Amino acid sequence: MNNELYELSVGADCTGMRLDAYIYDALSDVFTSRAQVQKVIQDGNAHVNGRIVQKAGYKVSQNDMISCVCCFPEDFTIKAENIPLDIVYEDDDIIVINKPRGMVVHPGAGNFSGTLANGLMYHCNSLSDVNGDVRPGIVHRIDKDTTGLLVAAKNNEAHVHLARQLETHSMSRTYFAVTEGVIESNKGIIDAPIGRKPNDRVKMAVNLKNGKDAITHYEVLSRSSGFTYVKCNLETGRTHQIRVHMAFIKHPVVGDPLYGIKDMRQMAGQALHAGELKLIHPATDQEMVFTAPIPDDFCDLLKRTDLV
Repeated sequence: MNNELYELSVGADCTGMRLDAYIYDALSDVFTSRAQVQKVIQDGNAHVNGRIVQKAGYKVSQNDMISCVCCFPEDFTIKAENIPLDIVYEDDDIIVINKPRGMVVHPGAGNFSGTLANGLMYHCNSLSDVNGDVRPGIVHRIDKDTTGLLVAAKNNEAHVHLARQLETHSMSRTYFAVTEGVIESNKGIIDAPIGRKPNDRVKMAVNLKNGKDAITHYEVLSRSSGFTYVKCNLETGRTHQIRVHMAFIKHPVVGDPLYGIKDMRQMAGQALHAGELKLIHPATDQEMVFTAPIPDDFCDLLKRTDLV
């Protein structure tokens, strides 16, 4: 199984951070605990400026080039795990899940168990294998600390049908977010290509030269002093799209550790929720609409910031 390489460039604001803390913060969508990062470092799989560093407490400096290799065990196979799932809808072809904050969608670097895919393996008698053995049934994903809806396929025919809907934009996904600052316009369209950030293989960014088309429609639901509550619809589905686009217009999502202000007093993770999913059922060709309520910590944030 392929290992995964991540490369990072330390900015001035991170000078003096512990190596394990820096990697954990920068790769918050990869690792679920700092202990996982420490294991990578102890195993000799972290490099600073080309040299192996095995001390988690090593202090990083501005412009340090950090790379870490996250290795799958040689005999790795995804296992079914009895993980509670919030099932919104299920039939013989699809299953729609309301994913909680902190759950990774499928195994990857540092996360070999405890993922949504592990839970689906336990719950479902069959899942599609279009995306390989490590991503059974997974058609699309949402970030670890983003909550809300996603659909998985129970067979390959359903998977192909759903994937085509994503490609043609006939599957509609609506997100709700709280952003920093007051957005003045009531509605807007952010049309800015997204690609890997130069010198940082983990972060995405608006990249006019090498980015892929990315379009986000937003609508302001309410405003308060210093915050805005918005609804966002994706016309495309790029990695971290809403998070990157809102940061691009200088209104990052509250609590976003990669693109905004990591303020744990506000929320333990970004205030972003996939609240509505609209799709065409792959077997019946009927339009279906699913909704998931705003989670409690998100509701608390709305109250604390006077947005409701």
